[in-house]
Amino acid sequence: MTLLQEKVATGRRKTAVSSVRLRKGTGKIDVNGREFEAYFPVDIQRQTILAPFKAIGGNNQFDIIIRVKGGGIEGQAIATRLGLARALVDENETLRSEFKEHGYLTRDSRKREREKYGRAGARKRYQFSKR
Repeated sequence: MTLLQEKVATGRRKTAVSSVRLRKGTGKIDVNGREFEAYFPVDIQRQTILAPFKAIGGNNQFDIIIRVKGGGIEGQAIATRLGLARALVDENETLRSEFKEHGYLTRDSRKREREKYGRAGARKRYQFSKR
């Protein structure tokens, strides 16, 4: 019995959470049981996710299994990129400085601001009427 060697990392953005599993393989990418191109149909989103691989020169030695939930498709793409970069750094520590330089290991901490009482939204006020 052989134990599959895989690296697992998590990425987050707004309310999107992505779990990325990296294992030796041929470059197959699976997102929530679907094809990569079917889940992320917009080309710029696929480029965003695969940017860490572009920095190291290609994705032909790893299979990627991505489980993503919450948020919108754009937040999911950025969360997946962070998880992928973290998994690659876990695999090869020498990539850390290059990924930090490109900003792939920085978590975007901006969140939606909550609505306050007495307001129409987070900051908007109700319309003022003089008479």
